[in-house]
This record gives sequence, structure tokens and C-alpha cells, in this order.
Amino acid sequence: MSAGIPGSRGIDHVGFTVTDLEEAERFLVDVLGAVPVYTLGAKRASGPDDDFMQVQIGVDPRTEIREIRFYRLGHGTNLEVFEYAVPEDGRPQAPQPLNSDIGGHHLALYVDDIDVAEAYLREQGVEVMGSPVASKQAAEGQRWLYFRAPWGMQFELVSFPQGKAYEKEAVVRLWHPARPAE
Repeated sequence: MSAGIPGSRGIDHVGFTVTDLEEAERFLVDVLGAVPVYTLGAKRASGPDDDFMQVQIGVDPRTEIREIRFYRLGHGTNLEVFEYAVPEDGRPQAPQPLNSDIGGHHLALYVDDIDVAEAYLREQGVEVMGSPVASKQAAEGQRWLYFRAPWGMQFELVSFPQGKAYEKEAVVRLWHPARPAE
């Protein structure tokens, strides 16, 4: 018997909330190269006793989804990007969580040449955090670098064109660009 959710094949999409969908689209499409896929309109409670938003999503029942936009990034990663309207007396907008906060997160994008990608981001006026770092130990062979979207969300560039150290002896081989898909 295998562990995990029966029939699970991996991640379908990553969803996140932004403060301004137009700003997010400019960044995702113009800077990161995402392709718009489709848009869904508003979803709100249909009446004062409607608890759909609370039951299904875990937010204040009076919260409204203004719009959801879907994008394709690279070879199949889908992004589901939300813009919400929160009731004035509802939960105030929290700042973007740090990686060290509960719920902190980032999206890592694989690039062929991290130095070229870093230069491009800087030319685009993107906040780049530091300079590329060479991993050690099991991840030796990888370089990484963080950057921020205009709404504060962290992204990461990663590159390991010759693979990572742990993959040389791994029984289960993971994808990397130096080896064709099996």
C-alpha cells in the first residue's frame, strides 16, 4: 500500500492573492512571461445568511472575490491569482508573510542561466534580493536567488544545469535539465 492521497499526481496550480490584479498581470505577463489562460468573475455571498465563503474558503462570509485570473507559467505551472474585497469591519489586510512566518512561502522558477535572468530582472526594475548563492551538500550544483513581485510576494530563481549532488546516487531520479524526461 502506498502512502499519500490515492491517485495524486502532483501539483495542478498555485493560488495566491494580490492587492491589484492589473499590477499583478503586468508583472506576471510582461516580466515573468506568463500567458493569460482565463478569467472568472466575482463570487460573493448571495444573502446575509449565506456562509459559502466561510465554509468553502475559510474567510469572512461577507468577503467577495472580485476576480480570479489564471496564467500558465513555463511548462505547465498554472497560477490562480485572486483579488478580494474584504468587508470594512472584517479582518484587515495583513502584510505579505515572510518566509519565516507561519504560511510564509515563495515560488521558485527554474532558469537555464541564473546570471542572465538576474540581469534581466534588474533591468526590469524588479527588487532582487542579494546575489546568486551556490548551494552546498546535497544540493551542490544548484544556484539560487530571491526577488519580489510588486505586491511583496517572494519568488526565487533556481538553476542546476548539471543536476544536484544528491541526484547522482538517488534511486528515484527527479527532473533536471541535463537529463531528458523518462
